[in-house]
Amino acid sequence: MCVLIAVNQLGFGAVIPVLPLYAKSFDVSQTAIGATVAVYGVARVFLGLPTGKAADLLGRRTALAVGGGVTVLGNLWCALASTYLELLMARLIAGAGAGIVLTAGLIVLADIASPTTRGRTLAIYQGVFLFAVGIGPFPGGFLAERFALEAPFLVYAIMGAAVTAVAWFGVPETRGLGGTLPGAGKTVRLREQVRALLGNIGFRLVCLIGLVGALARTGGLFSIVPILGRERLSLSATEIGFAFALGSIVGLLVTYPAGFMADRFGRKAVIVPATVLIGISMLAFSLAPDYAWFLAACLIWGGAITASGAAPAAYAVDAAPEGMNAAAMGSYRMLSDVGYVVGPILLGWLGDAGGLDLPLWTAAGSLFLMAALFGLFASETVRDRA
Repeated sequence: MCVLIAVNQLGFGAVIPVLPLYAKSFDVSQTAIGATVAVYGVARVFLGLPTGKAADLLGRRTALAVGGGVTVLGNLWCALASTYLELLMARLIAGAGAGIVLTAGLIVLADIASPTTRGRTLAIYQGVFLFAVGIGPFPGGFLAERFALEAPFLVYAIMGAAVTAVAWFGVPETRGLGGTLPGAGKTVRLREQVRALLGNIGFRLVCLIGLVGALARTGGLFSIVPILGRERLSLSATEIGFAFALGSIVGLLVTYPAGFMADRFGRKAVIVPATVLIGISMLAFSLAPDYAWFLAACLIWGGAITASGAAPAAYAVDAAPEGMNAAAMGSYRMLSDVGYVVGPILLGWLGDAGGLDLPLWTAAGSLFLMAALFGLFASETVRDRA
């Protein structure tokens, strides 16, 4: 699974510094540029729960392979798009493929991880995930400058084909390892499972943590920061990609320690401070007077986003009753991905209305608020499990 997600997210990372510039080549507004990021998450919002259901009915491996195939189609179309509308539609399809892969991947990890090692297991997986996303912009920026802005999308299509092969030939089927639903022999409808999950205030809050984190990542880092680096600091696509990649290296160093802390001291001990640090990184990008400061902001971002990657997902699985791993991960991804859709459009609109600093400050304030709410009202699941 680590190999699969590394291949998938390396391709995704390659398009991060290029997408805003590629969309801007169609002569559209900042809001429209944000929409090319947001539409990627639309399919993910609506496919979260269906992917969980399909993973229960057809198997985890089948869901992963289907997601890889859809990723190929979407990114090929992105590379061949001749109009902004075509690019938007292609991004929707590519997002559908990514959403299936990401949700099914988390379900597999939930199946194979025990509560006592769940933080570390998910930390390794999420660390590989975020490292691949972070390192991808460097070769992506190089490909865009050396060949064309379309080149990283072609690379992502190739990566999607590799994901399909790894999923089908390399990933064992884990359906059934996550326990059985309460009441052996009875069918618990998906709606009833979701209702049970949302009855837990901690589960609701951790989904909101994921939502706001996605808002900052896609609306701030992916949509605003590359434009800010280009227009305010005169950075090239390669320099922006290198900065993101450097942050991912720092993130890789904190991956396992963060997972160990989540298992040893509790999920909240990692989730709250990491969320605060992500907010601080947003402010640092806004205040950056030169490339050195920009690099420092990327270092803070890389460490914080990696530290916060595993603990919320582990918390969501902890909160799920036995046998509801697929429903829990599907719901968590669906609610978190709302931020993927809302973030680029909302922060892009704020960027058009009030300049590039306003959206970053808005993202920072939202992160600080959610850290406070989660710290005050969410119970600690590690203690509950013990």
